[in-house]
Amino acid sequence: MKERCIVIPAVKKHAVIPDQLIKRLAGVTLMERAIHTARGVLPGEDIIVLTDSQEISLLCERAGVRFCYRPELRFTSLDIVADMGDLLADLARSYQHCIILRASCPLLTWVDVEDAWKCYRAAEAGRLVTVRAVRQRIWNVHNGHLHSLADGSSDAGDGTGGKEQDFVVESRALLIQRLSQAAPHGPLKTIPYFLNERAIEIQNYQDWWICERLLLRRHLVFVVAGWPAIGMGHVYRALMLAHEISEHKITFVCTRESELAVESIARRDYRIVRQGAEDLATTVLAQRPDLVINDILDTDPTYMQTLLAGGTRCVNFEDSGPGAALAHLVINALYEDAASSERVRCGPDYFCLRDEFVGGRRNVLRPAARTILVTFGGTDQRDCSRRVLDIIEPICRAYGIAIRLVVGPGYAHRARMEAHIHALGNPLVEFAWATNVMSRMMEGADLAICSAGRTVYELAHMRVPGMVLATHEREARHGFARPRNGFAFVGLMDRVGDGRIRNVFLAMLKQERRARYWRRQDRLDFTGNKARVVNLMLHQLAEKE
Repeated sequence: MKERCIVIPAVKKHAVIPDQLIKRLAGVTLMERAIHTARGVLPGEDIIVLTDSQEISLLCERAGVRFCYRPELRFTSLDIVADMGDLLADLARSYQHCIILRASCPLLTWVDVEDAWKCYRAAEAGRLVTVRAVRQRIWNVHNGHLHSLADGSSDAGDGTGGKEQDFVVESRALLIQRLSQAAPHGPLKTIPYFLNERAIEIQNYQDWWICERLLLRRHLVFVVAGWPAIGMGHVYRALMLAHEISEHKITFVCTRESELAVESIARRDYRIVRQGAEDLATTVLAQRPDLVINDILDTDPTYMQTLLAGGTRCVNFEDSGPGAALAHLVINALYEDAASSERVRCGPDYFCLRDEFVGGRRNVLRPAARTILVTFGGTDQRDCSRRVLDIIEPICRAYGIAIRLVVGPGYAHRARMEAHIHALGNPLVEFAWATNVMSRMMEGADLAICSAGRTVYELAHMRVPGMVLATHEREARHGFARPRNGFAFVGLMDRVGDGRIRNVFLAMLKQERRARYWRRQDRLDFTGNKARVVNLMLHQLAEKE
C-alpha cells in the first residue's frame, strides 16, 4: 500500500466561467497548472483526475496522469469527501492518505502542498483543511435590521454596533484526508493550514483577473548601499522607483555596511535582506530574482558574472566600473558628458524626480535674494554645512537675508550644529534635520549652496539657482552642475578656500547673474523622466521572458 495519492476534481459543469478549466490563465490552463503542481509532489501514476469532460480526459492522457471519466458526475454539497466517497473507497485499497487538490485555486504551489503534508503528518491528524484568516464585523439581517453575530447587538446607525473579530474561513484549495476514515465513523482530528494570500479561488471574472495579475508578477530585487561616506542618494532613488512598481514583488538587499540604508528602508515597510558573511551576489541570488537593480556605484566583473550565471537580468545605476559592461541596462543620469546608447543611458533625460517635486511651487524670479538654502545631502560626513554657514552668515546678517539650513537623517553633527546656531544668535538662521518635504524647503528659496549630487536637479526643477561644491572626486565629475543649467561650480570642497566661496556667493547675490541662471533653469523639465526609466527597467522583464 502506498502512502499517498493526489486527486484533482475537474467537473466542467460546475465552472463559473465558460470552459474555465481549459481556458488559459497567464498562458497556462487551470488543469495544466494543477497537474504541474501535483507532479511537483508525486509521479503521474499517483495522480488521479476525476472529471465529467472528454477534453479534460484527453488532456490528462497526454500529460501522463490517471483520470476517471464520469459524464454524470456532479457535486451536490460543500462536503467534497462525501461527494467523492465511492472513488475514495476505491483508492483506500491502494493508498493510506489522499490529497485533494482544486484546479480553481491556481496560486497554490507544490511547495505549499508538501509543507501542508508535513504539518498533517507531524500532527498525526485525520484531515487537513486549508484556511485563510480574516478580520471582519459579521452581521445578520433580522426584520430589516443588522444584528452582530458576535454579541447580538444591533447597528445604532453610526456604525458602532458589532465587534470586529478574527475569523478563519475555509479555502477549498487543498484538503488532505486519511482514507481509512473517509467514511465518517467518529470525529476526525482536523487541523488548519493557513494559505492567506494564496487562498484565492476563482469564483467569478474578478477572481480570474486578480489571479492572472498575481501569476504574472515577477520578483525585482533592489541592491542598494547607503552609509555616511557615500550618502543616501542611492537609497532614496531606489525607494522612489520601487514606489512606482505595484504589479511586481519587491525586495531590497542592503550591503553589509549599509546600516543607514536598512533603517531608512524599514520605515517604508519593504522586505529587506541584509548581506551576511557571504559575498553580495550569493545574497542576491538567494532571493531568486527575475530582475536585479544595482544602485551601489561601481560593480566588478565577478559580481556581475555571478548574477548573470544565475539567470537574472541586471539594471545598474551610476555604474562606471568594469562590471557595467555586463549589465543589460546602465542608467547614469549624473554623467551627462558620457555617450548614450541603447544599453547605456546618460544625462538629465534619465534623472527621476520625486513626486513631491512634481506638485511643488516653482520659484519666480524675485527682485532680490531674501532666502538662501544650504544643503549637503543626507549625511554630510565632512560637515560642509557648518563651514559654509560660517562663511555666509555675516554677509546674510548684514543684508537681512534668511538662511535655511537643511541636513539629512545621516548627519552626525546635529547637536553641535544646533549649539552653534544658538550661539550665533541670528533669528534669520533656520535649521531643519531629516525633513521628508525637501520640496517645501526649496519653495521660496532664491539661491542655494549645495553638493553636486541629485539635489542640483531638484533645485533646477524648482528654479533655484545655486553654487555647487563637490564633496569628493566622483561628485566633481557630475557635469550637470554648471552655468548652462543655472549653477556656478565652485570646485572640490577640500581644494577651495573660504575666500573663493565668499566671493562666488557675493557674485551670485547680484540680480543680473541670478536672473540669467534662473532663465536657464526655466527651460528644463524632468517631470516625464521617472516613467521613462521605470518603463526601461520593466522592459528588461519582457526581454527575459
